[in-house]
Amino acid sequence: MLLPLIILLASCILIPLTIRCLSGNLRAEKTPANAPDSGRLLPPGPRGLPILGYLPFIGPNLHQDFMNLALHYGPIFKLSLGRKLCVIVSSPALAKQIVRDHDVTFANRNPNVAAGVFSYGGRDIAFSPYGAEWRLLRKIFVHKMQSKQSMDSFYPLRRKEVRKMVAELYNGGGGGGGEVDVGRVAFTTVIGMISGMFWGGTLGNGDGDDDVAKVVGGEFRSTASKLVEVLGRPNVSDFFPILARFDLQGVKKEMKRVSGGMEKIFDFVIDRCIDDMMNKPRSDDDHNGQQDFLHSLLEFKDQDTGNSITRQQIKAMLMDIVIGGTDTSSTTIEWAMSELIQHPEVKKIAQQELTRVIGPDSVMEESHIPNLPFLHAIVKETLRLHPVAPLLLPRCPTKGCHVGGHFIPEGTKVFLNVWAMHRDPEFWEDPTSFLPERFLNENDEQSTRSLDYLGGSFHYLPFGSGRRICAGLPLGERMVMYVLATLLHMFDWELPEGVVADTKEKFGVVLEKVNPLVLVSSPRLPNLSLYK
Repeated sequence: MLLPLIILLASCILIPLTIRCLSGNLRAEKTPANAPDSGRLLPPGPRGLPILGYLPFIGPNLHQDFMNLALHYGPIFKLSLGRKLCVIVSSPALAKQIVRDHDVTFANRNPNVAAGVFSYGGRDIAFSPYGAEWRLLRKIFVHKMQSKQSMDSFYPLRRKEVRKMVAELYNGGGGGGGEVDVGRVAFTTVIGMISGMFWGGTLGNGDGDDDVAKVVGGEFRSTASKLVEVLGRPNVSDFFPILARFDLQGVKKEMKRVSGGMEKIFDFVIDRCIDDMMNKPRSDDDHNGQQDFLHSLLEFKDQDTGNSITRQQIKAMLMDIVIGGTDTSSTTIEWAMSELIQHPEVKKIAQQELTRVIGPDSVMEESHIPNLPFLHAIVKETLRLHPVAPLLLPRCPTKGCHVGGHFIPEGTKVFLNVWAMHRDPEFWEDPTSFLPERFLNENDEQSTRSLDYLGGSFHYLPFGSGRRICAGLPLGERMVMYVLATLLHMFDWELPEGVVADTKEKFGVVLEKVNPLVLVSSPRLPNLSLYK
Protein backbone atom coordinates (compact mmCIF):
# COMPACT_ATOMS: atom_id res chain seq x y z
CA MET A 1 0.00 0.00 0.00
CA LEU A 2 1.42 3.41 -0.99
CA LEU A 3 0.14 5.37 1.99
CA PRO A 4 2.36 3.78 4.70
CA LEU A 5 5.42 4.38 2.48
CA ILE A 6 4.53 8.04 2.15
CA ILE A 7 3.96 8.33 5.88
CA LEU A 8 7.21 6.53 6.62
CA LEU A 9 9.11 8.89 4.34
CA ALA A 10 7.51 11.93 5.93
CA SER A 11 8.24 10.54 9.38
CA CYS A 12 11.90 9.96 8.52
CA ILE A 13 12.33 13.49 7.18
CA LEU A 14 10.66 15.14 10.15
CA ILE A 15 11.38 12.57 12.85
CA PRO A 16 13.35 14.90 15.14
CA LEU A 17 10.52 17.44 15.10
CA THR A 18 7.90 14.75 15.48
CA ILE A 19 9.56 13.13 18.49
CA ARG A 20 10.04 16.47 20.26
CA CYS A 21 6.44 17.52 19.66
CA LEU A 22 4.97 14.19 20.58
CA SER A 23 7.09 13.42 23.60
CA GLY A 24 4.74 15.29 25.92
CA ASN A 25 1.77 13.49 24.46
CA LEU A 26 3.47 10.12 24.86
CA ARG A 27 4.01 10.81 28.55
CA ALA A 28 0.47 12.07 28.92
CA GLU A 29 -0.92 8.85 27.54
CA LYS A 30 0.57 6.85 30.41
CA THR A 31 -2.58 7.27 32.46
CA PRO A 32 -4.75 4.92 34.48
CA ALA A 33 -6.73 4.31 31.25
CA ASN A 34 -4.43 1.37 30.58
CA ALA A 35 -4.25 0.09 34.12
CA PRO A 36 -6.10 -3.19 34.56
CA ASP A 37 -7.32 -2.23 38.04
CA SER A 38 -8.58 1.24 37.12
CA GLY A 39 -11.88 0.24 35.52
CA ARG A 40 -10.69 2.01 32.35
CA LEU A 41 -9.28 -0.89 30.40
CA LEU A 42 -9.04 -0.18 26.69
CA PRO A 43 -10.24 -2.77 24.15
CA PRO A 44 -7.70 -5.35 22.97
CA GLY A 45 -5.88 -4.87 19.69
CA PRO A 46 -2.61 -5.15 17.76
CA ARG A 47 0.36 -3.15 19.00
CA GLY A 48 1.72 -1.73 15.75
CA LEU A 49 5.00 0.16 15.42
CA PRO A 50 6.26 3.25 17.25
CA ILE A 51 4.93 6.49 15.71
CA LEU A 52 3.38 4.70 12.73
CA GLY A 53 1.05 2.50 14.74
CA TYR A 54 -0.67 -0.18 12.69
CA LEU A 55 -0.59 1.79 9.42
CA PRO A 56 2.08 -0.32 7.69
CA PHE A 57 -0.03 -3.46 8.14
CA ILE A 58 -3.33 -2.08 6.80
CA GLY A 59 -4.27 -2.79 3.21
CA PRO A 60 -6.31 -0.56 0.88
CA ASN A 61 -9.65 -2.11 1.93
CA LEU A 62 -9.96 -1.10 5.58
CA HIS A 63 -13.39 -2.68 6.06
CA GLN A 64 -12.08 -6.12 5.09
CA ASP A 65 -8.94 -5.80 7.19
CA PHE A 66 -10.98 -4.65 10.18
CA MET A 67 -13.31 -7.65 9.84
CA ASN A 68 -10.31 -10.00 9.79
CA LEU A 69 -8.87 -8.33 12.88
CA ALA A 70 -12.23 -8.68 14.63
CA LEU A 71 -12.07 -12.44 14.09
CA HIS A 72 -8.88 -12.45 16.16
CA TYR A 73 -9.45 -9.69 18.74
CA GLY A 74 -13.22 -9.77 19.08
CA PRO A 75 -16.17 -7.51 18.20
CA ILE A 76 -14.50 -4.42 19.69
CA PHE A 77 -10.79 -3.70 19.33
CA LYS A 78 -8.42 -0.76 19.18
CA LEU A 79 -5.47 0.16 17.03
CA SER A 80 -3.43 3.24 16.30
CA LEU A 81 -3.32 4.68 12.80
CA GLY A 82 -0.37 6.99 13.09
CA ARG A 83 -1.13 9.17 16.10
CA LYS A 84 -4.88 8.50 15.94
CA LEU A 85 -6.39 6.05 18.43
CA CYS A 86 -9.19 4.16 16.70
CA VAL A 87 -11.78 1.73 18.02
CA ILE A 88 -13.61 -0.57 15.61
CA VAL A 89 -16.96 -2.13 16.50
CA SER A 90 -18.28 -5.10 14.50
CA SER A 91 -21.14 -6.28 16.70
CA PRO A 92 -24.79 -5.18 16.43
CA ALA A 93 -25.14 -5.35 20.23
CA LEU A 94 -22.17 -3.04 20.76
CA ALA A 95 -23.30 -0.77 17.92
CA LYS A 96 -26.59 -0.37 19.80
CA GLN A 97 -24.70 0.84 22.87
CA ILE A 98 -22.99 3.52 20.78
CA VAL A 99 -25.83 4.83 18.62
CA ARG A 100 -28.71 4.39 21.09
CA ASP A 101 -27.59 3.94 24.69
CA HIS A 102 -24.77 6.53 24.46
CA ASP A 103 -25.95 8.38 21.37
CA VAL A 104 -25.36 11.89 22.76
CA THR A 105 -21.83 11.03 23.88
CA PHE A 106 -21.00 9.67 20.42
CA ALA A 107 -22.95 12.28 18.43
CA ASN A 108 -19.87 14.25 17.29
CA ARG A 109 -17.67 13.78 14.25
CA ASN A 110 -13.94 14.17 13.77
CA PRO A 111 -13.53 15.46 10.19
CA ASN A 112 -10.29 14.87 8.36
CA VAL A 113 -8.32 17.78 6.89
CA ALA A 114 -10.07 17.79 3.50
CA ALA A 115 -13.53 17.49 5.06
CA GLY A 116 -12.73 20.38 7.38
CA VAL A 117 -12.06 22.56 4.35
CA PHE A 118 -15.19 21.84 2.33
CA SER A 119 -17.43 21.97 5.43
CA TYR A 120 -16.16 25.44 6.39
CA GLY A 121 -14.52 24.06 9.50
CA GLY A 122 -17.45 21.83 10.44
CA ARG A 123 -20.36 24.24 9.83
CA ASP A 124 -22.40 21.71 7.84
CA ILE A 125 -24.79 18.94 8.84
CA ALA A 126 -22.32 16.09 8.46
CA PHE A 127 -19.53 17.47 10.67
CA SER A 128 -21.05 20.23 12.78
CA PRO A 129 -20.67 19.47 16.52
CA TYR A 130 -23.83 18.17 18.11
CA GLY A 131 -25.75 21.08 19.57
CA ALA A 132 -28.28 23.81 18.84
CA GLU A 133 -26.69 24.86 15.53
CA TRP A 134 -26.57 21.30 14.22
CA ARG A 135 -30.18 20.66 15.29
CA LEU A 136 -31.31 23.79 13.44
CA LEU A 137 -29.46 22.87 10.23
CA ARG A 138 -30.79 19.34 10.24
CA LYS A 139 -34.33 20.54 10.96
CA ILE A 140 -34.18 22.95 8.03
CA PHE A 141 -32.74 20.31 5.72
CA VAL A 142 -35.30 17.69 6.67
CA HIS A 143 -38.29 20.02 6.51
CA LYS A 144 -37.29 22.03 3.45
CA MET A 145 -35.85 19.31 1.23
CA GLN A 146 -36.66 15.90 2.66
CA SER A 147 -40.36 16.25 3.44
CA LYS A 148 -42.76 14.46 1.11
CA GLN A 149 -44.26 17.75 0.01
CA SER A 150 -40.88 19.21 -0.89
CA MET A 151 -39.67 16.12 -2.74
CA ASP A 152 -42.94 15.88 -4.66
CA SER A 153 -42.53 19.51 -5.73
CA PHE A 154 -39.04 18.72 -7.06
CA TYR A 155 -40.27 15.72 -9.05
CA PRO A 156 -40.58 17.52 -12.43
CA LEU A 157 -36.88 18.40 -12.17
CA ARG A 158 -35.88 14.81 -11.42
CA ARG A 159 -38.13 13.46 -14.18
CA LYS A 160 -36.52 15.80 -16.69
CA GLU A 161 -33.08 14.35 -15.94
CA VAL A 162 -34.28 10.73 -16.13
CA ARG A 163 -35.99 11.31 -19.46
CA LYS A 164 -32.81 12.98 -20.69
CA MET A 165 -30.82 9.91 -19.59
CA VAL A 166 -33.12 7.56 -21.53
CA ALA A 167 -32.90 9.64 -24.70
CA GLU A 168 -29.11 9.88 -24.52
CA LEU A 169 -28.73 6.14 -23.92
CA TYR A 170 -30.94 5.42 -26.91
CA ASN A 171 -29.52 8.04 -29.27
CA GLY A 172 -25.93 7.54 -28.16
CA GLY A 173 -25.80 3.82 -28.85
CA GLY A 174 -28.54 2.20 -26.82
CA GLY A 175 -30.68 1.86 -29.91
CA GLY A 176 -27.99 -0.17 -31.61
CA GLY A 177 -26.32 -2.10 -28.83
CA GLY A 178 -23.77 0.46 -27.67
CA GLU A 179 -21.55 0.06 -24.60
CA VAL A 180 -22.51 2.04 -21.52
CA ASP A 181 -20.46 2.97 -18.45
CA VAL A 182 -23.29 2.44 -15.97
CA GLY A 183 -21.66 4.26 -13.07
CA ARG A 184 -20.89 7.32 -15.17
CA VAL A 185 -24.43 7.45 -16.57
CA ALA A 186 -25.88 7.14 -13.06
CA PHE A 187 -23.54 9.84 -11.70
CA THR A 188 -24.40 12.27 -14.50
CA THR A 189 -28.12 11.70 -13.98
CA VAL A 190 -27.97 12.05 -10.18
CA ILE A 191 -25.84 15.19 -10.30
CA GLY A 192 -28.28 16.61 -12.83
CA MET A 193 -31.17 15.86 -10.48
CA ILE A 194 -29.36 17.50 -7.58
CA SER A 195 -28.37 20.63 -9.49
CA GLY A 196 -31.94 20.92 -10.76
CA MET A 197 -33.29 20.68 -7.23
CA PHE A 198 -30.68 23.19 -6.03
CA TRP A 199 -31.51 25.94 -8.49
CA GLY A 200 -33.80 24.60 -11.20
CA GLY A 201 -36.19 27.47 -10.62
CA THR A 202 -33.39 30.06 -10.54
CA LEU A 203 -31.47 29.42 -13.76
CA GLY A 204 -33.90 29.28 -16.61
CA ASN A 205 -36.60 27.61 -14.50
CA GLY A 206 -34.91 24.30 -15.14
CA ASP A 207 -35.01 24.83 -18.92
CA GLY A 208 -32.11 22.96 -20.48
CA ASP A 209 -32.01 25.49 -23.35
CA ASP A 210 -30.97 28.30 -21.03
CA ASP A 211 -27.30 29.09 -21.79
CA VAL A 212 -26.49 30.14 -18.22
CA ALA A 213 -28.01 26.95 -16.83
CA LYS A 214 -25.93 24.90 -19.25
CA VAL A 215 -22.66 26.62 -18.35
CA VAL A 216 -23.26 26.51 -14.59
CA GLY A 217 -24.53 22.94 -14.79
CA GLY A 218 -21.44 21.82 -16.70
CA GLU A 219 -19.07 23.50 -14.24
CA PHE A 220 -21.04 22.06 -11.34
CA ARG A 221 -20.76 18.49 -12.66
CA SER A 222 -17.01 18.66 -13.26
CA THR A 223 -16.28 20.42 -9.96
CA ALA A 224 -18.44 17.98 -7.97
CA SER A 225 -16.59 15.03 -9.50
CA LYS A 226 -13.22 16.58 -8.61
CA LEU A 227 -14.39 17.41 -5.09
CA VAL A 228 -15.24 13.78 -4.36
CA GLU A 229 -11.92 12.63 -5.85
CA VAL A 230 -9.83 14.97 -3.66
CA LEU A 231 -11.81 14.03 -0.55
CA GLY A 232 -10.88 10.39 -1.11
CA ARG A 233 -7.13 10.94 -1.30
CA PRO A 234 -5.03 9.46 1.54
CA ASN A 235 -3.45 12.25 3.57
CA VAL A 236 -0.50 12.06 5.96
CA SER A 237 -1.94 14.96 7.95
CA ASP A 238 -4.98 12.90 8.96
CA PHE A 239 -2.80 10.38 10.78
CA PHE A 240 -0.15 12.80 12.10
CA PRO A 241 -1.91 16.05 13.08
CA ILE A 242 1.44 17.57 14.06
CA LEU A 243 2.38 17.46 10.37
CA ALA A 244 -0.86 19.07 9.16
CA ARG A 245 0.71 22.54 9.07
CA PHE A 246 3.10 21.34 6.35
CA ASP A 247 0.40 19.88 4.06
CA LEU A 248 3.05 17.49 2.73
CA GLN A 249 0.88 16.06 -0.07
CA GLY A 250 -0.91 19.28 -0.92
CA VAL A 251 -4.34 17.78 -0.19
CA LYS A 252 -5.51 20.77 1.85
CA LYS A 253 -4.35 23.21 -0.82
CA GLU A 254 -6.07 21.24 -3.57
CA MET A 255 -9.29 20.94 -1.58
CA LYS A 256 -9.28 24.70 -1.00
CA ARG A 257 -8.91 25.22 -4.74
CA VAL A 258 -11.66 22.79 -5.74
CA SER A 259 -14.11 23.73 -2.98
CA GLY A 260 -13.39 27.37 -3.80
CA GLY A 261 -14.55 26.68 -7.35
CA MET A 262 -17.74 25.11 -6.02
CA GLU A 263 -18.22 28.06 -3.66
CA LYS A 264 -18.04 30.49 -6.60
CA ILE A 265 -20.82 28.54 -8.31
CA PHE A 266 -22.91 28.64 -5.15
CA ASP A 267 -22.30 32.39 -4.70
CA PHE A 268 -23.25 33.13 -8.30
CA VAL A 269 -26.50 31.18 -8.07
CA ILE A 270 -27.37 32.52 -4.59
CA ASP A 271 -26.94 36.09 -5.85
CA ARG A 272 -29.05 35.26 -8.89
CA CYS A 273 -31.71 33.73 -6.66
CA ILE A 274 -31.78 36.76 -4.33
CA ASP A 275 -32.20 39.08 -7.32
CA ASP A 276 -34.99 36.86 -8.60
CA MET A 277 -36.79 36.99 -5.25
CA MET A 278 -36.44 40.77 -4.99
CA ASN A 279 -37.47 41.58 -8.55
CA LYS A 280 -40.17 38.97 -9.04
CA PRO A 281 -42.27 38.47 -5.90
CA ARG A 282 -43.56 34.93 -5.75
CA SER A 283 -47.21 34.11 -5.18
CA ASP A 284 -48.35 31.04 -3.31
CA ASP A 285 -48.97 29.31 -6.62
CA ASP A 286 -45.30 29.73 -7.56
CA HIS A 287 -44.35 27.29 -4.81
CA ASN A 288 -45.87 24.35 -6.66
CA GLY A 289 -43.83 22.25 -9.03
CA GLN A 290 -40.76 24.39 -9.72
CA GLN A 291 -39.56 25.89 -6.44
CA ASP A 292 -35.96 24.86 -5.88
CA PHE A 293 -34.08 24.14 -2.66
CA LEU A 294 -32.20 27.43 -2.78
CA HIS A 295 -35.39 29.47 -2.79
CA SER A 296 -36.62 27.39 0.16
CA LEU A 297 -33.46 28.03 2.17
CA LEU A 298 -33.41 31.74 1.48
CA GLU A 299 -37.09 32.10 2.24
CA PHE A 300 -36.60 30.27 5.52
CA LYS A 301 -33.84 32.69 6.38
CA ASP A 302 -36.12 35.66 5.68
CA GLN A 303 -39.23 34.30 7.36
CA ASP A 304 -37.70 32.82 10.51
CA THR A 305 -35.49 35.68 11.73
CA GLY A 306 -35.28 34.21 15.18
CA ASN A 307 -33.52 31.10 13.83
CA SER A 308 -31.93 32.34 10.66
CA ILE A 309 -29.04 30.64 8.89
CA THR A 310 -26.08 32.35 7.33
CA ARG A 311 -24.98 32.36 3.72
CA GLN A 312 -22.03 30.18 4.72
CA GLN A 313 -24.33 27.64 6.36
CA ILE A 314 -26.45 27.54 3.20
CA LYS A 315 -23.36 26.82 1.11
CA ALA A 316 -22.22 24.19 3.62
CA MET A 317 -25.59 22.42 3.33
CA LEU A 318 -25.38 22.50 -0.47
CA MET A 319 -21.85 21.09 -0.26
CA ASP A 320 -23.14 18.27 1.95
CA ILE A 321 -25.63 17.22 -0.70
CA VAL A 322 -22.93 17.26 -3.39
CA ILE A 323 -20.68 15.00 -1.31
CA GLY A 324 -23.35 12.85 0.28
CA GLY A 325 -25.83 12.50 -2.55
CA THR A 326 -23.88 11.99 -5.77
CA ASP A 327 -21.37 9.15 -5.51
CA THR A 328 -23.42 7.37 -2.86
CA SER A 329 -26.51 7.12 -5.08
CA SER A 330 -24.73 6.45 -8.37
CA THR A 331 -22.48 3.81 -6.78
CA THR A 332 -25.49 2.00 -5.31
CA ILE A 333 -27.08 1.91 -8.77
CA GLU A 334 -23.86 0.57 -10.29
CA TRP A 335 -23.55 -2.16 -7.62
CA ALA A 336 -27.19 -3.17 -8.11
CA MET A 337 -26.73 -3.47 -11.88
CA SER A 338 -23.51 -5.41 -11.32
CA GLU A 339 -25.28 -7.95 -9.11
CA LEU A 340 -28.23 -8.22 -11.50
CA ILE A 341 -26.03 -8.86 -14.51
CA GLN A 342 -24.48 -11.77 -12.59
CA HIS A 343 -27.90 -13.03 -11.51
CA PRO A 344 -30.04 -12.92 -14.69
CA GLU A 345 -32.85 -14.82 -13.00
CA VAL A 346 -33.20 -12.01 -10.45
CA LYS A 347 -33.05 -9.39 -13.20
CA LYS A 348 -35.82 -11.19 -15.07
CA ILE A 349 -38.10 -11.17 -12.02
CA ALA A 350 -37.42 -7.45 -11.50
CA GLN A 351 -38.26 -6.63 -15.12
CA GLN A 352 -41.41 -8.73 -14.97
CA GLU A 353 -42.50 -6.76 -11.90
CA LEU A 354 -41.81 -3.48 -13.71
CA THR A 355 -43.83 -4.56 -16.75
CA ARG A 356 -46.71 -5.66 -14.56
CA VAL A 357 -46.81 -2.40 -12.58
CA ILE A 358 -45.91 0.13 -15.28
CA GLY A 359 -47.05 -1.59 -18.45
CA PRO A 360 -45.14 -2.15 -21.71
CA ASP A 361 -46.36 1.11 -23.24
CA SER A 362 -45.53 3.53 -20.39
CA VAL A 363 -42.45 4.99 -18.77
CA MET A 364 -41.40 4.68 -15.16
CA GLU A 365 -42.70 7.38 -12.80
CA GLU A 366 -41.87 7.93 -9.14
CA SER A 367 -45.49 7.17 -8.30
CA HIS A 368 -44.79 3.53 -9.26
CA ILE A 369 -42.09 3.11 -6.59
CA PRO A 370 -44.35 1.99 -3.70
CA ASN A 371 -45.69 -0.83 -5.91
CA LEU A 372 -42.28 -2.40 -6.61
CA PRO A 373 -41.52 -4.60 -3.57
CA PHE A 374 -39.05 -6.85 -5.39
CA LEU A 375 -37.04 -3.90 -6.67
CA HIS A 376 -37.01 -2.51 -3.13
CA ALA A 377 -35.62 -5.87 -1.97
CA ILE A 378 -32.91 -5.70 -4.65
CA VAL A 379 -31.77 -2.29 -3.41
CA LYS A 380 -31.82 -3.46 0.22
CA GLU A 381 -29.75 -6.53 -0.63
CA THR A 382 -27.34 -4.41 -2.67
CA LEU A 383 -26.80 -2.13 0.32
CA ARG A 384 -26.37 -5.13 2.59
CA LEU A 385 -23.53 -6.57 0.52
CA HIS A 386 -22.12 -3.25 -0.68
CA PRO A 387 -22.92 -0.48 1.83
CA VAL A 388 -21.70 2.76 0.29
CA ALA A 389 -20.03 3.74 3.58
CA PRO A 390 -18.85 0.37 4.98
CA LEU A 391 -17.44 2.00 8.14
CA LEU A 392 -19.95 4.88 8.21
CA LEU A 393 -18.57 8.27 9.21
CA PRO A 394 -16.46 7.81 12.36
CA ARG A 395 -17.90 9.05 15.64
CA CYS A 396 -15.94 10.86 18.30
CA PRO A 397 -16.97 10.65 21.99
CA THR A 398 -17.12 13.96 23.86
CA LYS A 399 -16.09 12.21 27.06
CA GLY A 400 -14.71 8.85 28.14
CA CYS A 401 -17.30 6.09 27.94
CA HIS A 402 -17.58 2.35 28.53
CA VAL A 403 -18.79 0.12 25.69
CA GLY A 404 -18.88 -3.64 26.03
CA GLY A 405 -16.92 -3.46 29.25
CA HIS A 406 -14.09 -1.50 27.64
CA PHE A 407 -13.18 2.15 28.08
CA ILE A 408 -13.15 4.45 25.05
CA PRO A 409 -11.29 7.71 25.77
CA GLU A 410 -12.55 11.12 24.72
CA GLY A 411 -11.52 12.02 21.16
CA THR A 412 -11.14 8.44 19.93
CA LYS A 413 -12.20 7.74 16.35
CA VAL A 414 -14.92 5.09 16.56
CA PHE A 415 -15.81 3.12 13.44
CA LEU A 416 -18.88 0.91 13.07
CA ASN A 417 -18.00 -1.81 10.56
CA VAL A 418 -21.45 -2.29 9.05
CA TRP A 419 -19.87 -4.21 6.17
CA ALA A 420 -18.94 -6.92 8.68
CA MET A 421 -22.29 -6.76 10.50
CA HIS A 422 -24.13 -7.21 7.19
CA ARG A 423 -22.21 -10.45 6.66
CA ASP A 424 -22.62 -11.90 10.14
CA PRO A 425 -23.47 -15.61 9.65
CA GLU A 426 -25.15 -15.72 13.06
CA PHE A 427 -27.91 -13.50 11.71
CA TRP A 428 -27.78 -13.70 7.92
CA GLU A 429 -28.35 -17.01 6.18
CA ASP A 430 -25.83 -17.54 3.36
CA PRO A 431 -24.45 -14.04 4.07
CA THR A 432 -22.18 -13.66 1.04
CA SER A 433 -24.85 -14.55 -1.54
CA PHE A 434 -27.03 -12.03 -3.36
CA LEU A 435 -30.55 -13.03 -2.29
CA PRO A 436 -33.08 -10.16 -2.50
CA GLU A 437 -35.88 -12.53 -1.56
CA ARG A 438 -34.53 -12.63 2.01
CA PHE A 439 -36.23 -9.23 2.47
CA LEU A 440 -39.57 -10.61 1.23
CA ASN A 441 -39.73 -13.89 3.14
CA GLU A 442 -42.79 -13.72 5.39
CA ASN A 443 -41.78 -16.96 7.14
CA ASP A 444 -38.30 -15.71 7.99
CA GLU A 445 -37.79 -16.28 11.72
CA GLN A 446 -35.11 -13.56 11.76
CA SER A 447 -37.61 -10.97 10.50
CA THR A 448 -35.35 -9.67 7.72
CA ARG A 449 -38.53 -8.81 5.84
CA SER A 450 -39.21 -5.97 8.26
CA LEU A 451 -35.72 -4.45 8.04
CA ASP A 452 -35.64 -0.90 6.71
CA TYR A 453 -33.10 1.91 6.34
CA LEU A 454 -34.03 3.73 9.55
CA GLY A 455 -31.50 2.01 11.82
CA GLY A 456 -34.01 0.30 14.11
CA SER A 457 -32.29 -3.07 13.66
CA PHE A 458 -28.58 -3.00 14.38
CA HIS A 459 -27.96 -5.94 12.08
CA TYR A 460 -28.71 -3.67 9.10
CA LEU A 461 -27.32 -0.13 9.16
CA PRO A 462 -26.51 0.99 5.60
CA PHE A 463 -27.27 4.63 6.52
CA GLY A 464 -26.32 4.57 10.18
CA SER A 465 -28.64 5.07 13.13
CA GLY A 466 -29.46 7.48 15.91
CA ARG A 467 -29.10 11.25 15.77
CA ARG A 468 -26.45 11.06 13.06
CA ILE A 469 -28.36 8.82 10.66
CA CYS A 470 -27.96 10.01 7.07
CA ALA A 471 -30.06 13.17 6.67
CA GLY A 472 -30.48 12.66 2.92
CA LEU A 473 -31.93 9.16 3.19
CA PRO A 474 -35.44 9.90 1.77
CA LEU A 475 -34.07 11.71 -1.28
CA GLY A 476 -31.33 9.13 -1.88
CA GLU A 477 -33.82 6.28 -1.77
CA ARG A 478 -36.07 8.01 -4.29
CA MET A 479 -33.26 8.77 -6.72
CA VAL A 480 -31.80 5.26 -6.59
CA MET A 481 -35.16 3.57 -7.06
CA TYR A 482 -36.24 5.91 -9.86
CA VAL A 483 -33.04 5.66 -11.90
CA LEU A 484 -32.55 1.92 -11.36
CA ALA A 485 -36.17 1.11 -12.24
CA THR A 486 -35.93 3.23 -15.39
CA LEU A 487 -32.74 1.52 -16.55
CA LEU A 488 -34.29 -1.93 -16.07
CA HIS A 489 -37.69 -1.06 -17.52
CA MET A 490 -36.50 0.77 -20.63
CA PHE A 491 -33.49 -1.37 -21.58
CA ASP A 492 -32.16 -4.88 -21.65
CA TRP A 493 -28.57 -5.26 -20.45
CA GLU A 494 -25.75 -7.70 -21.03
CA LEU A 495 -21.98 -7.85 -20.71
CA PRO A 496 -19.84 -7.03 -23.76
CA GLU A 497 -18.57 -10.10 -25.54
CA GLY A 498 -15.64 -11.70 -23.76
CA VAL A 499 -16.05 -9.66 -20.56
CA VAL A 500 -16.45 -11.41 -17.21
CA ALA A 501 -18.32 -9.64 -14.41
CA ASP A 502 -16.72 -9.15 -11.01
CA THR A 503 -17.54 -7.60 -7.65
CA LYS A 504 -14.07 -6.45 -6.58
CA GLU A 505 -14.32 -3.56 -4.12
CA LYS A 506 -12.28 -0.39 -3.66
CA PHE A 507 -12.49 1.45 -0.34
CA GLY A 508 -12.69 5.24 -0.52
CA VAL A 509 -15.17 8.03 0.09
CA VAL A 510 -17.67 5.39 -1.01
CA LEU A 511 -17.25 1.65 -1.61
CA GLU A 512 -16.68 1.58 -5.36
CA LYS A 513 -16.11 -1.15 -7.88
CA VAL A 514 -12.47 -1.65 -8.81
CA ASN A 515 -13.48 -2.10 -12.45
CA PRO A 516 -16.25 0.22 -13.73
CA LEU A 517 -19.33 -1.65 -14.91
CA VAL A 518 -19.60 -1.44 -18.70
CA LEU A 519 -22.67 -3.06 -20.24
CA VAL A 520 -24.34 -3.28 -23.62
CA SER A 521 -27.86 -1.84 -23.70
CA SER A 522 -30.74 -2.38 -26.10
CA PRO A 523 -34.33 -1.02 -26.04
CA ARG A 524 -36.69 -3.31 -24.18
CA LEU A 525 -40.07 -1.74 -24.99
CA PRO A 526 -41.76 -2.01 -28.41
CA ASN A 527 -42.87 1.63 -28.53
CA LEU A 528 -39.69 3.46 -29.56
CA SER A 529 -41.34 6.85 -29.17
CA LEU A 530 -40.93 6.39 -25.40
CA TYR A 531 -37.18 6.79 -25.86
CA LYS A 532 -37.38 10.32 -27.31
